[in-house]
Amino acid sequence: MRKTMDKLVSWTGLIVAVVLLVAGGLLTWASNFVADNVKQQFSAQNITMPVAAAFPKGQEKYLAPYAGQPLENGQQAKAYADHYILAHMNAQSGGKTYSQVSGEFMQMAKDPAADKAEVAKMGELRQTLFMGNTLRGLLLYGYAFDTIGRIAGFAAIGAFVGAGLLFALSIMGLRHAARVREESPASQPRVQANPATA
Repeated sequence: MRKTMDKLVSWTGLIVAVVLLVAGGLLTWASNFVADNVKQQFSAQNITMPVAAAFPKGQEKYLAPYAGQPLENGQQAKAYADHYILAHMNAQSGGKTYSQVSGEFMQMAKDPAADKAEVAKMGELRQTLFMGNTLRGLLLYGYAFDTIGRIAGFAAIGAFVGAGLLFALSIMGLRHAARVREESPASQPRVQANPATA
């Protein structure tokens, strides 16, 4: 019975190890695919990270590591979206969101007594925030995919390590099973009954 159990557990471990190897291969492919695709898409936009002289106030520590580099990965995209584009948007709008500015513009546009120059200025700000939000959204989508790709890479490493451990343990289990004698009734010691006493 012990020998049979050792073989069953060991072969199950080998099967799981193979499954983990396949999963690790697929995760590695996914990680590389995402990284390459994100880099290609960002590189095609020909965006260069700002240099120190162009950093918005208070954003230096987020942008300094990437100063002057071509934007090619998710970490750069997040820094550019959140600490360059958004900082400029907030500076121009006084911290108001696109929806707030758009609402104010719509009210001003409906008011016949509103100053046309102010309406035009608010309309330009609305358009600027709309474009900024659109670009930020696209950059942050790239950041999200890049992060998923990185997680897939870590998961692949975990799968390969798990497969290696299971493979080693399964081989040890099969070797142990080969040395263990299958127990049988003949191999069990006989217990003699005591003769009845009068």
